[in-house]
Amino acid sequence: MTEIGGNNPGHTIALPGREQQTFTFAWAAGTHTGHRRAANEDSYVARSPMFAVADGMGGHSAGDLASAAVVERLDDAITGDFLPARAVERALERATDYIGLISQDSELGVGTTVTGVVITEHHETASFAVFNVGDSRVYNYDGGELVQVTRDHSVVQDLVDAGVISREEAEDHPDANIITRAVGFNATTSPDFWMLPIRQGQRLLICSDGLTREVSDAEIARIFAKHDLADATVAELIDSALASGGRDNITAIIIDVLEVPTTADQSSPPYWGQTI
Repeated sequence: MTEIGGNNPGHTIALPGREQQTFTFAWAAGTHTGHRRAANEDSYVARSPMFAVADGMGGHSAGDLASAAVVERLDDAITGDFLPARAVERALERATDYIGLISQDSELGVGTTVTGVVITEHHETASFAVFNVGDSRVYNYDGGELVQVTRDHSVVQDLVDAGVISREEAEDHPDANIITRAVGFNATTSPDFWMLPIRQGQRLLICSDGLTREVSDAEIARIFAKHDLADATVAELIDSALASGGRDNITAIIIDVLEVPTTADQSSPPYWGQTI
């Protein structure tokens, strides 16, 4: 387990060359080994403008090294208050090279999921660039509505998309832990990206599947509505996952949008869909 960054109750950034146009965020992060795992193979980075969760696979030490490699290289990519989405791709390519080195003695292979958000400039304003490889998730909570932004790279998601099973059936499917894309396993990294406008009052959740397999979307929305503070929200999400069984490592990051420029367009849709 590698934890980079931490909670921040208020962080303000300004658009380059437009110092009056400021955005203020608060965030919190937390992780727990869970009740059944011997070690925590999740890692995270929560340091503006980079927020990401990685869920390692390949055995105790190997999975931990893989998830650590990803968040460390994402953290290394930080050069200022804003980053282009392409910086994420380059960081994941470097992480893939390193994972290839540590997996040489592994018969089963070594890899990790990764999902996250980077604050970037888009159409002359600030936006969230959401990225994903695997079955960890990013959710957007806006106006009381919770929406899963990312699409799982998994066998059961493919079955849901094909209409073979329902989303409810997918949660308890015997192949629920089989993913179709990861960072590592000697494969080319291919993240999906989405662009989200930054809206005042918006809340993002970045989490490993150890949370979403234990806590329903409806329960996540209820907890979001209950708490105003990011750290209290993260704490209850993890407690809820543990109370439901805690069968896997659990990691969550919450980002709250506290203020946006008065000139920002708040009429934009909650998210714009896949863009890269």
